[in-house]
Amino acid sequence: MSSQQIIIDSIEITFRKSRRARHMIISIKPLDGAVVSIPERFSFRDGERLAKEKIEWIRLHLHKVQAAENDSSLMYSKTPFETREHRLEISEWDNDNISIRLSRGKINIKYPAGQDVNSLPIKKAIRKGIEKAYREEAKEYLPKRLNDLSDKFNLPYKEVYIKNIKSRWGSCSSKDNINLSIHLMRLPDHLIDYVLLHELAHTKVRNHSMQFWNFLDSLTLNAKKLDKDLKKYKNF
Repeated sequence: MSSQQIIIDSIEITFRKSRRARHMIISIKPLDGAVVSIPERFSFRDGERLAKEKIEWIRLHLHKVQAAENDSSLMYSKTPFETREHRLEISEWDNDNISIRLSRGKINIKYPAGQDVNSLPIKKAIRKGIEKAYREEAKEYLPKRLNDLSDKFNLPYKEVYIKNIKSRWGSCSSKDNINLSIHLMRLPDHLIDYVLLHELAHTKVRNHSMQFWNFLDSLTLNAKKLDKDLKKYKNF
């Protein structure tokens, strides 16, 4: 996949060729900024033309995302932050590079002395460190818990894959392979179980029909309420 950055009306926009994209799509992503995904049959110039048409929309949503990024970065740098098994520690050191390490239950982020902790490189390092912790914890916890629920309710699956998915909590393929997001580790236990049971239920009912919800409710006892509670959480 090839990409390039172009500045349009003082806004830097990333244009990426995508084999999966069917249409040109503009997205505003945390820390990535404005991104235009371009199918292979279109040119970068086509993507640039679309971005120019939508520049005011891009400006508005980019401002919202950047404000959220600043709040998030301040929270991480000034407020204690913990995952289930790790505590974030940010400190300066006498080195020109940013270091990210997981060690003894800590997410250690070290950055060059004197550099602004709210700068984009450090924000990205913090995000990367937290995601490394989520991945480690997810690989340890989720497959075992999925297997326990599979056995309990007699809902076999084939394979489970742990991924850094930000668009959804999980999915179940037509071959009964289950994909789970590392960001599930941000949820309380009962909502993790709900997502796992949701995907296991798809091994029996492939769609989201009334039949599916009735079946899921028989597993969770309160599927609609749990689904409503889940919507209160946003992906990382």
